[in-house]
Amino acid sequence: MNLAQLFPYSVWECWWLAPVALILDLWLGDPDLPWRHPVCVVGKLLDKLEAPARNFMGAGGPEAERVRGRFAGAVALAVLVGLTGLAAWGLVSLPVLGGLLALYLAWAGLAVGSLLRTGREVLRRVENYEEAEARAALSWLVSRDTSSMDRPLMRKTLADTLSENLTDAFMAPFFWLLVGGPVAMWCYKAVSTTDSMWGYVTEKWRWLGWAGARGDDMLAYVPARLAACAAWLADWCVARLRFLPSKLLPKHRWQGRWPGMGVVAQQAVGMPSPNSGWSMTACAWLCGARMGGPSVYFGTLTPKPWLGPDQAEAVPWDHARLLALCELLRYSALCGGLTLWLCATVARIPLF
Repeated sequence: MNLAQLFPYSVWECWWLAPVALILDLWLGDPDLPWRHPVCVVGKLLDKLEAPARNFMGAGGPEAERVRGRFAGAVALAVLVGLTGLAAWGLVSLPVLGGLLALYLAWAGLAVGSLLRTGREVLRRVENYEEAEARAALSWLVSRDTSSMDRPLMRKTLADTLSENLTDAFMAPFFWLLVGGPVAMWCYKAVSTTDSMWGYVTEKWRWLGWAGARGDDMLAYVPARLAACAAWLADWCVARLRFLPSKLLPKHRWQGRWPGMGVVAQQAVGMPSPNSGWSMTACAWLCGARMGGPSVYFGTLTPKPWLGPDQAEAVPWDHARLLALCELLRYSALCGGLTLWLCATVARIPLF
């Protein structure tokens, strides 16, 4: 069996799958279907792997937890990725239905449409609900402590998580969809789900979540930098296509400026994560407002650098600026995704 048979429906042999999945995601988000979303299935499987992994970690006593925990987490991750990839391969390899299932898995693996829909709903609650209810809504999207946030901080936190997820919800899964079809995409999603559920630097997850966090750092390394490029490309395209009908242009225009990739890289590398700062920095500059800064996670203050323009130049996050950020992310996914797909399609590099 060659690589083309292991990873069917990549861009190298199926040119139409990625752009159709992208358009469906931006247009419809995650549809309300009568079966569980594949990410929920992956998460449930990971839950079942926790008990044996934790038992193995604790069997050697406290002094062995670091080594045994990392090993158990790596084995659990390998099992999850293997089972997820095998399931995806089996579905897309079915006769007759394989192409349709490949399209569904590609569509379901992208999440920028549902992210923006949820983000707008959270923004509505932040602006219109009591602060306690607004904080509860914000906690749908963030893992940091929202209990003492005022509305300005809630707005900035919402901007942080929306822009960071340009990589996690779109560019990384789309990149792996192009490279290896739905099988590679869902192998990545298994790693990303492990990082989301286990990848915390807390007493409970410090060792078990290590493999998932490092795996996600590696697999999202290139997509994170492409996400920053996609934000620049969206700004460049919109600035030069103002002659188009208004329906094709953003309803809410971002008002910042592009500082150059060198400045974006300089700020992004200061973040604790090697990947999260790239899309955040790009979006902060293009929206003219700051992101990042010290944040509280699970009761612990985590120092982070400020991203974007200097405090004297930056403006506060408000309702209109957050709506503009949502438009920037939508156009970043559209322009960046289609450009990346077009480059891969034209190149047709003979990987397999």
